[in-house]
Amino acid sequence: MIQLSKYKIRRSVWITLASLLMIFLAYNYYSNHHKKPAIPIPVVTANAQSKDVPVYLTELGSVTPTYSVTVKTQINGYLLRVLFTEGQMVKAGDLLAEIDPRLYEAQLIQYEGQMLRDSALLANAQVDLKRYQNLWKQDSVAKQTLDTQVSLVQQYEGLVKIDQGLIDTTQLNLAYCKIKSPIDGRVGLRLVDPGNYVQTSDTTGLAVINTINPITVIFSIPEDSVPAVTAKINAGNILTVEAYDRQQTKLLATGKLLTIDNQIDPTTGTVKLRAQFANENNALFPDQFVNVKLLVNTLVNATLVPTAALQYGAKNTFVYLVNKNKTVSVTPVMVGVTNGNDSVITSGLLPGQTVVVEGADKLTDGATIVPSNPVPKVLALSKKIINAHWRLIV
Repeated sequence: MIQLSKYKIRRSVWITLASLLMIFLAYNYYSNHHKKPAIPIPVVTANAQSKDVPVYLTELGSVTPTYSVTVKTQINGYLLRVLFTEGQMVKAGDLLAEIDPRLYEAQLIQYEGQMLRDSALLANAQVDLKRYQNLWKQDSVAKQTLDTQVSLVQQYEGLVKIDQGLIDTTQLNLAYCKIKSPIDGRVGLRLVDPGNYVQTSDTTGLAVINTINPITVIFSIPEDSVPAVTAKINAGNILTVEAYDRQQTKLLATGKLLTIDNQIDPTTGTVKLRAQFANENNALFPDQFVNVKLLVNTLVNATLVPTAALQYGAKNTFVYLVNKNKTVSVTPVMVGVTNGNDSVITSGLLPGQTVVVEGADKLTDGATIVPSNPVPKVLALSKKIINAHWRLIV
């Protein structure tokens, strides 16, 4: 009886296991042959394009006048008149201010009088010298008398030269009474009012003149970028420089690279460059901060895709490539420079191939998609509505 019951138990266990196995196989067969089709995922796509892509170095720069001069007096005296208007554009040689010249005019009269007196004494001494020379030849005068007269003539010649130097100096001071602009540029605010006593020791000066047409921008680039820039310069290429506002949305001016500094700053690892701009519309202002874009190269026929299409994995960067059967494939790519909202693909993608731009967060390799571009549809709908309203008005 015990053995029979054990046999029944074993038989029941095997029957149960066989039943479970049949149920599993039936379920698996049903799942494989009656699986619901995958729901296509709506995405936005874009085609890879082939374009010439400019390669820029973007840095922060400071606008610097081509020349900046603090106008100072070269003589001491009272400032009679200021003849410029604050903010005025001036040319080199334009009269800016006048200093009271009366003191120097009086000195000039004094020195010219001394010149006349000493010239007369010199002429008389020269006449006596000729007389003594003739008498010495006749042995009618001592040699010592002749030598004394020669020395006296030389003294008067020295006095005449001193007088001439004083006259020239005074005439120069009179010229300095008229303060003129040394450069072309724009005059800043007036720093001294008429009536003040100005001196050569004053540090502030009368005004500051900045040359702003043309104007320059000084900026720095990393030392790793120096070889690329110097190679272009040594080859005789003129590098284009663009100056943008703080938000990098408005182009202020376009110029050219003028020069590069002769050494790298060891504390920052950068080197300074100077660019020149015509600044005809005065969009650039001294000491203004601008964003500088230096064009160092142009990639010919580069492959471009929207930067939004790039996906970043643990090992590489990839895109979802759209296949002809409306599925996607994970395609690793090598990314180069960025140009606006697009990125250059150096390998892994060809122009004309389609990639997913939006909706990639829901995709996996092999997923089925439905490309949709909502913006053109909205525009088309808006166009239809406008046309309908126009027909009603007409």
